[in-house]
Amino acid sequence: MTRTTTPPPPAEFNFAQHLILANAARAGKTALIDDVGTLSYGELTEQVRRFAGGLQALGLKREERVLLLMQDSSDWVVAFLASLYAGVVPVAVNTLLTAEDYAFMLTNSRAQAALVSGALLPQLQSALDMVKTEVRQVVVSRPTGVLTQGQFNMADLVAQNKPVLPAQTLADEPAFWLYSSGSTGKPKGTVHSQANLYWTAELYGQGVLNLQTTDTVFSAAKLFFAYGLGNALTFPLSVGATVVLMAERPTPPATFKRMVDHQATVFYGAPTGYGGMLANPDLPAKSKVALRLCSSAGEALPRDIAERWTAHFGCEIIDGIGSTEMLHVFLSNRPGDVRYGTTGKAVPGYEVQLRNEDGSVIAGHDEIGDLYIQGPSSALMYWNNREKTRDTFQGVWTKSGDKYTRDADGYYTYAGRNDDMLKVSGIYVSPFEVESTLVQHPAILEAAVIGKQDTDGLTKTKAFIVLKPGQSLTHEEVKAFVKERLAPYKYPRFIDFVPELPKTATGKIQRFRLRDLENASR
Repeated sequence: MTRTTTPPPPAEFNFAQHLILANAARAGKTALIDDVGTLSYGELTEQVRRFAGGLQALGLKREERVLLLMQDSSDWVVAFLASLYAGVVPVAVNTLLTAEDYAFMLTNSRAQAALVSGALLPQLQSALDMVKTEVRQVVVSRPTGVLTQGQFNMADLVAQNKPVLPAQTLADEPAFWLYSSGSTGKPKGTVHSQANLYWTAELYGQGVLNLQTTDTVFSAAKLFFAYGLGNALTFPLSVGATVVLMAERPTPPATFKRMVDHQATVFYGAPTGYGGMLANPDLPAKSKVALRLCSSAGEALPRDIAERWTAHFGCEIIDGIGSTEMLHVFLSNRPGDVRYGTTGKAVPGYEVQLRNEDGSVIAGHDEIGDLYIQGPSSALMYWNNREKTRDTFQGVWTKSGDKYTRDADGYYTYAGRNDDMLKVSGIYVSPFEVESTLVQHPAILEAAVIGKQDTDGLTKTKAFIVLKPGQSLTHEEVKAFVKERLAPYKYPRFIDFVPELPKTATGKIQRFRLRDLENASR
């Protein structure tokens, strides 16, 4: 059983109401800053209660699903919390997908309504036209045109409905869905409970990051992403902090602007974003920002990127690993105890194990094994997918799909996804280890490594490399650079220089797409 000193929530528990009560004395404090204005904690509470009434007025009932397809804004936060408050189940989806993806998610979730940003309404309408769905109403945040029959302005629903009382939900009740990012194929509807939000906020947001009421937080990772949901909603609102939200994509210039303009004290990003910002000529000076803490997740953070960031800003990056299935980070470095190149140790309240392929627990050090997690924020299931549910959720343990090593001091180091691991000369090779070495070269921006068979049918490493603007390298220069730093069998025998790498919308490299391209070219 997972050990934690954090008291569990009561059996009857509504997370939105939990946040409202926690911030009852902060009515005048700024809760949210987005692209069009601010919202105080008092205004947030009022809008959540009124929009919950609006959802009920539309005929939505407890446990019915609603698709949440919105750009990051105060309306996203209101829509999500009001759904929880009313006992309706929001299905938060990626804003950068295709109409075909949304058609699948509408059908898979059987959503009864959709909550959508005006700018994304055309994509949603295309998806609705593709399939026969049960969607009865579409609620539009900040519409850009005239609404048609069956479409409602979110602001009108907030203004026209009276505040209602919270649904008497249970802590273990299904509360919201997130779809897995699809880094290894088709996304799965991951069902989380009301209590899971509480646990991640308590154990990581406060227990590790130690967020304060005085903090202003900004997350490049979007709210639809499990990482971003904790960063920019669950964690800061649990302690009464201020959140900066941004609708556009987190390009370096857009990110710098929010950091500087709003003097964010805590920033959350992903390794790809940190690397891109460091390579940007407009990287702000340390004196222009107020950062006291940075966080990274999504993929393991290369040591070189972390060290250069800290050297520039004088601010630690707390690297951790989480998952859609566990909702947020469960293995992490922590402030004052950062060992760059590792993912740190288990977050208090969670337990982790490394296991061999036969399922036996690895007790020794520096051996690659499959990472399993036990903790209170584990998802309930994958919707309508019994086989995958059984494979991932094994009793109290959750199978991560990642491979790790543990050193003699108890720090865990990422070795790659299960599907990405290579066996070269009979020895496991971590693609991430090779990639982390490649990006230390001053001319290389990004790299991805897969396995490729040579003329003898033996697996060797192949690197796909994105160079920084204006830079050039030869294959031999790349090979020599890696040979100086890693064991000889690990250097890439095959190299392609490419303009970009295939990624999910959350920034994870899709190595399976590179493997598919490689297989198709044979």
